[in-house]
Amino acid sequence: MEDRHRWFRSLGAEDRSWITIVARAGIDNFLAWFVDAGRAADPGTLFNAAPRSLTRKISLHQTVDLVRTTVNVVAERVGGLVPPQDRPVLELSIVHFSREVAFATAEVYARAAELRGGWDERMEALIVDAIVRAETDDLVVSRASALGWNTRGPVCVIAGPRPDEPDLDELRAAAAGRGLAALASEQGGRIIVIIGGEQLTGTDAALRAAHELEALFASGTVIVGPLVTGLREAAASAQGALSAARVAHAWPEAPRVVASFELLPERALAGHPLARRRLVDDVYRPLAAAGGELLATAIGFLDNGCAVEPTARALFVHANTVRYRLHKVEELTAMSPFDPRQAYALHLAITLGRLTVTNPAADSR
Repeated sequence: MEDRHRWFRSLGAEDRSWITIVARAGIDNFLAWFVDAGRAADPGTLFNAAPRSLTRKISLHQTVDLVRTTVNVVAERVGGLVPPQDRPVLELSIVHFSREVAFATAEVYARAAELRGGWDERMEALIVDAIVRAETDDLVVSRASALGWNTRGPVCVIAGPRPDEPDLDELRAAAAGRGLAALASEQGGRIIVIIGGEQLTGTDAALRAAHELEALFASGTVIVGPLVTGLREAAASAQGALSAARVAHAWPEAPRVVASFELLPERALAGHPLARRRLVDDVYRPLAAAGGELLATAIGFLDNGCAVEPTARALFVHANTVRYRLHKVEELTAMSPFDPRQAYALHLAITLGRLTVTNPAADSR
């Protein structure tokens, strides 16, 4: 083995010793079976000589190399120890026993993979649950690393309807095929996926990634949470995605894949504090701080059915002035008064802002 396999020489003395014991057990097992014609071949017991942890240090491919080497050496050496007329029987017995050893090897590694896979799925579910509950600490990050999470790029959370027969392995493989790290779990009738990678350069990139995975969700809206800098901050993305998923039915015309901030109006009306604060802080307060003209123009435009000419007459200004101010509103708030959906969100933000300014305690509810 040392002569034929370089990787064998790189193992520690203890691991090489265990492999030698397994090889010796295999030879002894074969001899006992060959001598006793009525004894059934049971080569699986030879692996009982080594600790189960050896399957994590020696790959299946390496084990096959070791079994092949052992069988070949035995076949080469025993030929000179028996009369020529007995060699065919002996060679046939070696082939038969080798086949049983191959099946036993596959069974040992399959069982180890099943146990490891079951443990990995439970650990992954715990990691996702901790992120959803905003309990991401060093232990959670360490466990994610043990499962192969090795990206330092941006992270976002995707929440979508659970199909009747979810295939999380296919979902993880689909994400990995696109160069994304992924953690996935079922929770509350939904599939929650945490993806990360340097390709997630912005919201559009995150939406594209979700579009490529949408076929693995059931029919319904797939929500993409906001991008965050890393796994430690993923709770904020999970909170946005799940709060949007809970109210997505209130916007049945929504696209199949939609960013969580697109559902800020529904989230605010459902009483989600973060959504209310975002509408007030990101929309109303900048308008109010920019001076009365922009806020008055936005309110006038919304009150006049989103029509420029009536707004201009109501404000005693030229129509082009209204258009100019409305474009400034869009630059300031990232919401276009000309888009019906965004105008609705803008109107709600102004209403919530007025309530907050009149009653500051409302901002904390």
